[in-house]
Amino acid sequence: MDMQFGPQDRAFQHEVRQFLAERLPPRIREKEMLGVALSRDEYVQWHRILNERGWVAPTWPKDHGGPGWTVTQRFIFDEELGEAYAPRPLPYGLSMCAPMLIHYGTPEQKAFYLPRILNADDLWCQGYSEPGAGSDLAGLQTRAERLGDRYIVNGTKIWTSYAHYANRCFCLVRTAKSEKKQDGVSVLLIDLDQPGVTIRPIISLDGLRYLNQVFFDNVEVPVTDLVGEEGQGWKIAKYILGHERVGAASFARARKLLARLKHAASEERDGEAPLIADPAFAAKIAAAEVELRALEMTGLKMLATLSADREVGAEANLLKARGTEVEQLISERLSEAMAYYGHPYDGHVLKDGWNEPPVGPDYAATVNPFYFFWRKASISGGSNEIQRNIIAKRELGL
Repeated sequence: MDMQFGPQDRAFQHEVRQFLAERLPPRIREKEMLGVALSRDEYVQWHRILNERGWVAPTWPKDHGGPGWTVTQRFIFDEELGEAYAPRPLPYGLSMCAPMLIHYGTPEQKAFYLPRILNADDLWCQGYSEPGAGSDLAGLQTRAERLGDRYIVNGTKIWTSYAHYANRCFCLVRTAKSEKKQDGVSVLLIDLDQPGVTIRPIISLDGLRYLNQVFFDNVEVPVTDLVGEEGQGWKIAKYILGHERVGAASFARARKLLARLKHAASEERDGEAPLIADPAFAAKIAAAEVELRALEMTGLKMLATLSADREVGAEANLLKARGTEVEQLISERLSEAMAYYGHPYDGHVLKDGWNEPPVGPDYAATVNPFYFFWRKASISGGSNEIQRNIIAKRELGL
């Protein structure tokens, strides 16, 4: 993206590029280039490499372990991650649970959990959605009954991303009955490595496991792992959702997709010429890039809001809706560029990459599986239809 950077920003950009060139493990970079899934160990490895440099938590305040970057530096870092095919660390601890704890947590919770999140000693998942509740988050039925110094949790959460990688879950539970659904909801920090917790896989359209259903059967949670106050969960949930929806529009991920699209269009043939020489297809690429650049400018404004630790408004809903749609658009163009090379499916390739010469380009195998799987992006985190309803209500008064 063309922006006017000052000398200090250019120096920082060079520093980030040099770091990524030296420290990003080649195997992880190769997987990101091909769209192959990373293992838990690979996520942890890259997370800890970034943490050693002090760069794993760009959005955190400096006094809690963040780097103290300006908004421009955070933008440059995200841009360089995309250019280098470097993965973003799993966001549930760093970008969702940690901001919640910094804003609402007790001093004891911050002192215990934040260092563990920074070092990937704990990996987190998000316990929000439930079967039968659809997009009605307030319809949750998982209950937590207080008995002395503990809560006893019973219920189930669904579509829980990377729960099979996680050992902790920040979870919305109902701690009291109330006439208004949004009341009586609280947030608990639940240890998943204990009796009564069952995690079952949900295999997505690409044949891989990102999603899970988590069951709680008389699971014990210390009262000290209540975030905020009882009944404050709905307010806290909205705060976290602001961070989630900003993160849903991943500029680095979209840039990586766009780079893959340009590379594929340069390599694939349309008769004697490369596909990118076709004016009609080149126009499709250009249109997608224009959408992405407009999205990035909106994202810069949102970074300023998050840096000031202010509550995110309807801008987050706009960013989530348009961000996921832009990524879906680019993935559709990439699938179009692959043509028949994208049709064969081999689940082993999506998990481990090729161990023999492929038929067609080595990046083709992951294109269509991602295209089908990423249809979910406009539903998860609150469907885009709901995002537009929120925007209409907050900004237009409808």
